[in-house]
Amino acid sequence: MNAATDKGKNWFLRGGLFAKYVLALVGLVVFVLAVNGALETWISYRGIKSTLTDAMSEKADATAKRIEQSISDLERQISWVTRAWSNTIDLRRADYAQLLGQVPAVSQLTLINASGHEVLRLSRQTYTVNSNADLSRDLRFTETVSRGTAYAPAYFRDERPFMSIGEQHAGFNADVTVAEIDLRFLGDYFGDSQVGHLTYAYVVDAKGRVLASSSKGPEVGKDLAALPQVAAVLSPKGRPVASGKDIDGNAVLTTATAAPNLGWHVFYEQPTAQALSPIRDQLVRIALLIALGLVVAIIAGTILARRMLVPITALRAGARRLGAGDFGHRIEVKTADELEELAGQFNSMAGQLAETYSDLEGKVKERTRDLAQSINELKVLEEVGRAVASSLDLNAVLPTVAARALEITHADAVLIYGYDAANRSFNLTQSIGIDAEADGHHRAIDAANSPLAEAAANGEPLAFPDLTDQPDHPLRDVVVGAGFHSVLIVPLVDQQGVLGALVVLRKAAGDFPANMIGLMKTFAHQAVLAMRNARLFTEVDQKSHALEQANSTVREQADKLREQTEQLTDWNKSLEARVETQLGEIERIRKLERFLAPQVAQLIASSDGHEGLLDSHRREVTVVFCDLRGFTAFTEATEPEEAMNVLREYHAALGKLIFKYEGTLDRYAGDGVMILFNAPIQLDDHTLRAVKMAVEMRETIGALTEKWRNRGHSLGFGMGIALGYATLGQVGFEQRLEYAAIGSVTNLASRLCGEAKAGQIVVSRRVYGMVEPHVEGRAIDDLVLKGFNHPILAAEILRWKDEPAAKATAAE
Repeated sequence: MNAATDKGKNWFLRGGLFAKYVLALVGLVVFVLAVNGALETWISYRGIKSTLTDAMSEKADATAKRIEQSISDLERQISWVTRAWSNTIDLRRADYAQLLGQVPAVSQLTLINASGHEVLRLSRQTYTVNSNADLSRDLRFTETVSRGTAYAPAYFRDERPFMSIGEQHAGFNADVTVAEIDLRFLGDYFGDSQVGHLTYAYVVDAKGRVLASSSKGPEVGKDLAALPQVAAVLSPKGRPVASGKDIDGNAVLTTATAAPNLGWHVFYEQPTAQALSPIRDQLVRIALLIALGLVVAIIAGTILARRMLVPITALRAGARRLGAGDFGHRIEVKTADELEELAGQFNSMAGQLAETYSDLEGKVKERTRDLAQSINELKVLEEVGRAVASSLDLNAVLPTVAARALEITHADAVLIYGYDAANRSFNLTQSIGIDAEADGHHRAIDAANSPLAEAAANGEPLAFPDLTDQPDHPLRDVVVGAGFHSVLIVPLVDQQGVLGALVVLRKAAGDFPANMIGLMKTFAHQAVLAMRNARLFTEVDQKSHALEQANSTVREQADKLREQTEQLTDWNKSLEARVETQLGEIERIRKLERFLAPQVAQLIASSDGHEGLLDSHRREVTVVFCDLRGFTAFTEATEPEEAMNVLREYHAALGKLIFKYEGTLDRYAGDGVMILFNAPIQLDDHTLRAVKMAVEMRETIGALTEKWRNRGHSLGFGMGIALGYATLGQVGFEQRLEYAAIGSVTNLASRLCGEAKAGQIVVSRRVYGMVEPHVEGRAIDDLVLKGFNHPILAAEILRWKDEPAAKATAAE
């Protein structure tokens, strides 16, 4: 696989780089030639097209002017026969014959009198006198009479183009002479010598039909209105275009000039393929030039690329040998350019690598020794860490720490001191390499002004290269007497405070290496951890005894808690009974709220003897009945969903007011609603409440009807109120009970509602008498109501007196 990869890389360097240089040079040459050729072609195309268009436009203008001039000459010659002194038929005939002989383009002359009847018609073959044909509505006659001179639209007869020129004679109610012109003479203006060998021309009338054409042009009489260039000039805007199609669908360069007096257009056209033949020749020349440039670019690119690949190949081979370790090899490149400079840099780099490689072996051996020592230190640290983690006995851990510190530092003695915070002194706890029982100041060192306290305060190790220079050092007598000279003091501290100090002694005087000081700081952390764990173990043991004493106290408290639990059980039974009572009241309220206002239902549920309020009894009540006008027709013509939306809005608006005035909703019956007052809860002002609620309902539903009217629904709202005695109580069955009123007063309220118009409140005369001081109203004629044997006295409530006058409503 590596061999295949190397082979692919070699091909990329040889063939790929070679191809890149060749393709880059070839692409640059082709791009420059192609851009130059495209610009020259575009400029030539614009120049040729502009030249051809200008030349054809000049010819078209000249031809159009000649055609208009010829028609003007014909008009002038025809006007000669309208002389006033030729006032007889014979004289007119003689003049007409002379004109036919002199002007070949005139094929026929017709004399029409002032009333529009033909008097004389003369051609080269026939003549007709006094035919009296009615030409009063002929366009040629009417246009000539109105204008004096008129050109009729061109027409074809026997595939020959004709037109008519009308001339009015002088005088009042003068005659009219109409000349028929044979337009074949227009072909004289489209000869090959005038049009050209490659160009063809033709003239079309206002409908796009060919009136005359050159030899290569379309046939006379051909309808060319569908061609784009003809359609463009015949359109209302009348703008000519520079290109179009011939009758065979081939592209042409075209130009057009109008003959405005005649409504004709002269076209000069040339096939685009013939017009742009010089462009094709130029494209062929450009293609040949690009091909020649391509060949030259390939040859030049090949030569340049091969000259560049030789030094690159040498650089690649030299780099491969350097990569293989042959640092004595030198790359020879003589190109006097950047490649030679690069080869020199490779050779310089090879010399530097050779020097570096010679020093590398010694550095590797030295690094190997350091690494072995580091591994040994890590093993020692691991052993110390295991000893600390495996035991909480400080007497078992500290000897291991001291022994491993002595081993790894290659020192002569190690001392571990513990700090007594109460006495502010450092006490010797563990020692190796020096007699721990020997008398001296080293066994207990006062913290004041001692190097151990100084190291603990700074939190950093403190080293003394030669203790003989320290006469006041507390360890000097014992240490120097035992043959030691240099001392390293490492403090044993953590975030909670000072625990002691680790002291390393050497017999040889001199500085301690920085790596040894760092290693001893690590040992100090292990010793701190061991001492802190031991203290925690002691504290835990003490707290364990305290927990045993607390356990007895907890048992006593448990006995007291058991007694309190029994008391809570009794209280819970009493609470359950109260909750059951409350649930019963909530259930009764829920049943009552199906047909009573919430405050009424709460009153019944919370009062003593509430069941008696719903028992059957007779009482005077005020009954309010209301419904919507036009609701039946509305439901028949409206979608069910919209009808239900209207009912929900209607019932929601009424329900708020019913609860507000503490009425009892008897039932819903579609749009009909019946409300009771003074039942089941007695109200002293039940009639006043009913009437005031009705007035507010009228205002509320009135706003709703305006909203419905905006949605296309025509609905009104009427109300009836009656006062009287009724039988009240529960009706229905066990699963569905309702509180209802039975009596003539409910029927009366319903009948009064039926008599009310939209926006009207009709009340019985008794109701009106009860609320008359508080309302403005008017009496209504006696009403004959269904189900009642005598007329009913009624009145209409106009408004509540404390309402703003602007809110007053009355049925007009």
